[in-house]
Amino acid sequence: MSADTSTMDSTERTRALLTTAEPRRRRVDRAMTVLIWGAFALAMVPLVSLLWTVLFNGAGRISLEFLSYSMRGIFGGDPSGGIYHAVTGTLIITGWAALVSVPIGILVAIYLVEYGRGALARSVTFFVDVMTGIPSIVAGLFAVSLFTIFFGPGARFGFMGAVALSVLMIPVVVRSCEEMLKLVPNELREASYALGVPKWLTIVRVVLRTSVAGLTTGVLLAVARVIGETAPLLVAVGVTDSINFDAFDGRMMTLPVFIYRQYAQGLATCREGQEGCVADIALQNAWGAALTLIAIVMILNIAGRLVNRWFAPKLR
Repeated sequence: MSADTSTMDSTERTRALLTTAEPRRRRVDRAMTVLIWGAFALAMVPLVSLLWTVLFNGAGRISLEFLSYSMRGIFGGDPSGGIYHAVTGTLIITGWAALVSVPIGILVAIYLVEYGRGALARSVTFFVDVMTGIPSIVAGLFAVSLFTIFFGPGARFGFMGAVALSVLMIPVVVRSCEEMLKLVPNELREASYALGVPKWLTIVRVVLRTSVAGLTTGVLLAVARVIGETAPLLVAVGVTDSINFDAFDGRMMTLPVFIYRQYAQGLATCREGQEGCVADIALQNAWGAALTLIAIVMILNIAGRLVNRWFAPKLR
């Protein structure tokens, strides 16, 4: 009887402790939930404010004419100019930057995950980390210095800007692709090796195919990261009001540089206090170009999400 009574007392004490602890756990859980949602709302405030400000100021300037004309021959407060030359320059330069950066970044990521061992792999990882923190203006100066050796100090063309952007883009591609390759289960590699498939073919047919969705998403995010850079393009590419489709001949305009110049022009004209201040149309051009740039970045991010959904391995 005493043993049974002792067991019953122990059980009742345990239940009492659990009953007492349960409300405390619920309170902690609710408090953490409120804290997390509060932090999320606080982080969204500047983002929503930024998007609303750009949309409010730039939506009125967006039109078919604004998107299909350049600024060639546009002077003063003439509102007939557009950003076609800046949009094409941005897409061409970013495309060349991706063409340079993506193969290098993916191959470096493959080396670090599949082959990298010892001091060389640690050195590559270290320098990739260093490149991640390089200021964008330094990348632009590097591109200018490199091409000045071959073409002289006055050289300015689109591919110089693409090289500057690739310096900023390569470490992002390496890091994102490296993480995606690490997510591929080792069992898939071992199964391929067991069938006698060489390592290089296993990487191409198994590892890359399995991680293609993540790799594509990482590349698109890297492109979205560099497409808005201003300083390296201002230094390496220069400015122009004309349309230029050749990245190897002549200066090119890009959206970030266009935004900077229009905004500075508007403020400078107003400060001068001249009659017929063109700050209104110049600032409208800047806000419209900023909205267009944000739209391009959002399209790239949505494309990355869709690619991730379409090409992700199907789970049954």
